[in-house]
Amino acid sequence: MESKAKLLGHSIHQMLIVFPLGLLAASVIFDIVHLLGGGPTMVAVAYWTMAAGIVGALVAAPFGTIDWLAIPAATRAKRIGALHGGGNLLVTLLFVGSWLERDNSVSAPSGLALFLSFAGAALSLLTAWLGGELVARLGVGVYDDANVQAPSSLDSRRRSSST
Repeated sequence: MESKAKLLGHSIHQMLIVFPLGLLAASVIFDIVHLLGGGPTMVAVAYWTMAAGIVGALVAAPFGTIDWLAIPAATRAKRIGALHGGGNLLVTLLFVGSWLERDNSVSAPSGLALFLSFAGAALSLLTAWLGGELVARLGVGVYDDANVQAPSSLDSRRRSSST
């Protein structure tokens, strides 16, 4: 099933999700480095990478919703997509809670802030797997005629039907 929200023939959602996933994971890594004695700079980096990851999640979500709405009802893909999207909403809310719990980008994060971000990171592993299941196993967001010899998405002969 091809993505309904594409740019130059590729799923916009699949292009964008790497940013929140990477930034939110990095924020947790910077928190861990801080806990291991990394100093106040790590607190600031965690704070701002988390803020950027939250923004990235909010930008990527509508494109995933567009693709999910196009999945046929009463299918495994629709159920997996609902779990993926709902789980990612919860991931985002956990990180928003963690970010709001932090007084600023200078003070060490509270135990609650750390718990929320670590819980969000753990849940994101499951939601990322669900996203992989949608694409790699169920073919959601994949060019209908995908194969090892498929033409480039920039090929003008097929581009008019894929933008």
